[in-house]
Amino acid sequence: MKMKNIYIFIVTVLLMGGCTKDLVPVDYTDINPSIFPQSETDIEAMVNACYYPLRGSWWDGINSTSERGIMFCLDATTEILSGKFDIQQYGHLLNFHPSDGSAVFFYDWYYNKISRMTTTIDVISKSSVSEAVKKKAIAEVRCARGLLTYDLFDMYGPIVIAPLDVLQNPLSEKPLARLSNADMVAFIEADLTAAAIDLPDPGATEYGRFSKGLAKMIDIRLNLHEKNWAKVKTLCEDVIKMNYYKVQSDYVGMWGLDGARNSKEVIWAVPCNYEGTSENQWQLMVLPSNFPPTGGWATVQSTWYFYDSFEESDIRKTMLITEYMGTDGVLYNRSNPGTNMDLGPIPLKINLDALRTTSLSTVDIIQYRYPDVLLSKAEAIANLTGPDAEAIELVNVVRRRAKIEDIKLTDYSTLSAFKDMILKERSHEYWCENGQYRADLIRNGKFVSRCKELTLSPYADDNKVVFPFSLSKISEGKGLFIQNPGYN
Repeated sequence: MKMKNIYIFIVTVLLMGGCTKDLVPVDYTDINPSIFPQSETDIEAMVNACYYPLRGSWWDGINSTSERGIMFCLDATTEILSGKFDIQQYGHLLNFHPSDGSAVFFYDWYYNKISRMTTTIDVISKSSVSEAVKKKAIAEVRCARGLLTYDLFDMYGPIVIAPLDVLQNPLSEKPLARLSNADMVAFIEADLTAAAIDLPDPGATEYGRFSKGLAKMIDIRLNLHEKNWAKVKTLCEDVIKMNYYKVQSDYVGMWGLDGARNSKEVIWAVPCNYEGTSENQWQLMVLPSNFPPTGGWATVQSTWYFYDSFEESDIRKTMLITEYMGTDGVLYNRSNPGTNMDLGPIPLKINLDALRTTSLSTVDIIQYRYPDVLLSKAEAIANLTGPDAEAIELVNVVRRRAKIEDIKLTDYSTLSAFKDMILKERSHEYWCENGQYRADLIRNGKFVSRCKELTLSPYADDNKVVFPFSLSKISEGKGLFIQNPGYN
């Protein structure tokens, strides 16, 4: 089955049976395991449904390139994105509270998908298909569950993970507490470790599907989050030893119409099309209405602070648009920004897709790339034994592709200087991809201070390193579900 058709509703509909308040398990009166699944096709349908919430879609795809996607939301809390309303404004000021729909949306909407994946794993394990089919299917579902759970953990801290026995008894209401941080990490790590064993090698993986490389990449992000430097280094070396991924020469070209599909740098991307099977709305989000030949809604800008942080010859800022001739005949730039560039340049990032006739684009949504492995290993080395020649060379591999000069160990021999340097490299390399720069700032103790430096926001304080949960979820927890500190 081609990735164009992977995101289907079949099992999503089938799995929307009875529920226990905030838990949505399989209702076995609707799905009888003795009837479904029975064939490889049935298993494939169930697996495809677990990719579904990870696609790009304003309605229910967590990798939407709109305000309902994590990249938009997370980058808006940093210098990468800014705006004048909604999450791009109050996120930029770290002015969150539990009644903000955009701030609480991701947990409220997606945590039930984790429960559905749990029941899917159980149903597949009990099916009569071959063990080989089961192993690969369960590996894909566990990778999906690990990825989605990590995304929510990164945003909110530990969350509720419903055990299988609770999900199998939907009529017995049982409020659940959030996991401890250690249990949360162990749950995600178990999924990703198991998935990496049974998923195919990257060279044998259909474009858009999960591979061993992706499972290990998410595990790298998890261990960066926890500052488990030894594990980060080991995982990075595992990916490097696959001898598949490489840094391609054309940075800007990866965001061309077929750039991701043809790149060995891309570890995972979400395939998109005009039909909206998976949507890329980014041009619509960032382009002004008077941008030729096809404008958009100009809902978000970057910041001049971010643009000015790049070295002059750095090609990674190419698609931060600093000037354009509008369809009204006016030249817009930093000196004459109008209302669409007064906060910063236009963060286009991807190909303009000038011939598109809809609000959607066929440019695929890149999520993870090989340079993240190299920079993560460099950061791990520096934190384990101090900056050394190997760590510097790993950074320089990425910088050379950006057409900027090599850095020298003598300039970054202290851990503090090295961390500041690599944090900036991360922002320049990954802006407007999967929103990971927020976690990079938090890990390096710069998240709140950067906000204060950039915006002078009176709302920026240490509790804002996680988002709030909604009041409805706290209430449904009947005293077991505890709100994040500072949001009561």
